[in-house]
Amino acid sequence: MSFVETHMDFPAAQDSRRGDADWWRGAVIYQIYPRSFQDTNADGVGDLAGIIHRLPHIASLGVDGIWISPFFRSPMLDFGYDVSDYCDVDPMFGSLGDFDALIQRAHELGLKVLIDLVLSHTSSQHPWFQESRQSRDNARSNWYVWADPKPDGTPPNNWLSIFGGSAWEWDGERMQYYLHNFLIDQPDLNFHEPKVQDALLDVARFWLDRGVDGFRLDTVNFYVHDKQLRDNPALKPEEINDKTAPAVNPYNFQNHLYDKTQPENIAFLTRLRKVMDEYGAITSVGEVGESQRGMEVQAEYTAGNDRLHMCYDFAFLSNAFPSGTYVADTLTRFDEIAPDGWACWAYSNHDVPRYVSRWSLTPQLARVLAGVMLSMRGSVCLYQGEELGLEEVYVAYEDLQDPYGKRFWPKFRGRDGCRTPMPWNRDQQNGGFSEGKPWLPMAVEHLNHAVNVQEDDPDSMLAFYRQMIAFRKSHPAIVKGSFEAVTAEEQFLSFIRAHDGTRVFCAFNLSDKARRAPLPAGEWMQDKGTPFTSTFEDGGITLPPYQAAFAVERTA
Repeated sequence: MSFVETHMDFPAAQDSRRGDADWWRGAVIYQIYPRSFQDTNADGVGDLAGIIHRLPHIASLGVDGIWISPFFRSPMLDFGYDVSDYCDVDPMFGSLGDFDALIQRAHELGLKVLIDLVLSHTSSQHPWFQESRQSRDNARSNWYVWADPKPDGTPPNNWLSIFGGSAWEWDGERMQYYLHNFLIDQPDLNFHEPKVQDALLDVARFWLDRGVDGFRLDTVNFYVHDKQLRDNPALKPEEINDKTAPAVNPYNFQNHLYDKTQPENIAFLTRLRKVMDEYGAITSVGEVGESQRGMEVQAEYTAGNDRLHMCYDFAFLSNAFPSGTYVADTLTRFDEIAPDGWACWAYSNHDVPRYVSRWSLTPQLARVLAGVMLSMRGSVCLYQGEELGLEEVYVAYEDLQDPYGKRFWPKFRGRDGCRTPMPWNRDQQNGGFSEGKPWLPMAVEHLNHAVNVQEDDPDSMLAFYRQMIAFRKSHPAIVKGSFEAVTAEEQFLSFIRAHDGTRVFCAFNLSDKARRAPLPAGEWMQDKGTPFTSTFEDGGITLPPYQAAFAVERTA
């Protein structure tokens, strides 16, 4: 199978970075994990040409843009999050020419393009690290975090790696330890070195010059470490949670005061924002991995107009079920903590089990919770396959690829269960993903959820997402408006979104029993443009089990 011809004769690239500078505020962004999206050369791994071929499907959802997980040159020990060349495409995904064609095609379809920048660390095979480890006095000797051992030869402090064990690895060339917050093969860059910051800003400029519309910034609060290398204190047992690492991981036992989230990080984010602002309507989404004060960091990193545009933490990516109370508390608290900030919310991504399985949802409950997400204040990220209602897949140990899963198996089975190939066509080999053996098995249970099965079914999950996204985009109050909780219970939630003289009342029944809800004071008109069923009468609404209702009031 080959789709190379789909990107051969595009006209000169148009600049999508004109118009509404605030396009990102309330946008719906579709995350693509390229290894598992569409393979065009039968090597079992998705590629950029495959993304180009499938862009019409994404555009048909009505989303505003795409976020593409890393496709840079890499030894792929962490599947692209270990970068060996920031300014080139790994041959397994294609070429820079393919990427330019992808940008062109996406813009033709009205889609913005965000790429995943991994700035906190590189691959140990990156030329920068290869030079840095050669001696203590070469030109890049200070580009990574090096430290002498304690007198007894042990690591400089007690910092732990998210992927298990100490965050320090001994290097016999320099006779020092280097810091790695993730794999041993992912050494952390030293952001206290100005030349490192300058080099990374040049990386951003390289991709901005090629036409990208913004960046998703991986592990954005890990950039800067404590210069004094102080030990992290222990958490009290009642303070431990599994928001950013699985419960089996001792990483959760520490209060990570010194190995990440340092105040100097703000200065770099300001520099990065200044570069982005030179290019017009660019946006940035920062990933905040912080279990104790994630929302506070979100607020710090998005305050004002000179830092990041938006951030997300793991409030809705954790195991905590999004009850009506939890959702209302989270959104209200964010408004209080970050009154001038902006959040980006997600239920699923490439690092966590798919939400349908993580919360053990029925199809009906999955739909109403998706309705909640697409009605929230903030921007929204959808993960590939979410629009199909895909569940988490069990991947046998012998098929496992994720080093995180191999480290903590079987208590934690890793991230491969959410990374299996997209099912495009139930009747084709490997679900239409690849004519070769996929890098992860195609899940048999996903075939009945394939795009071609759902495409013409008005009652499908795919149709639901299309209609719900269209509804969201038809109401500026939902896209950019304020949030006010009305009723918040474990199995019921209602709130008002308001903007520019219009209020939208949103109500959600999360239970298996019908629910009667009064309308707030005002002159309300039912909006029937959603894929939900409800009855409006006598100043109130009756919501059947697992249904939602929406009403609009014009106040100006």
